[in-house]
Amino acid sequence: MLTLLSFAVSLFLGILGTLAGAGLRGVRPNMAFAYRHIALPVAIIAAAIVPVAAVIMEVRHYRRARALNQIEQQMSRVS
Repeated sequence: MLTLLSFAVSLFLGILGTLAGAGLRGVRPNMAFAYRHIALPVAIIAAAIVPVAAVIMEVRHYRRARALNQIEQQMSRVS
C-alpha cells in the first residue's frame, strides 16, 4: 500500500512540476517524463524500503513483547 501511495503522490507532484516547468519555459509539457523519471523511481525505492522497515518494526515489537513477558514472569515469582 505504501508503495502505491508513494507512486501516486510522486506522480502528482511530478505532473505539477512538469506543468510548472513547461509553463515557465513556454513549451508543451511532456507527461511521460513525470512517469518515467519521477514516479517510477520513487515507487521502486519505496518498494525496497517498505519491507525492510516492516521487518525492523516487527523485530522491535517481538523484542519488546519478549522483554515484557520476562518482566511479568519475574514479578509473578516475587509475589
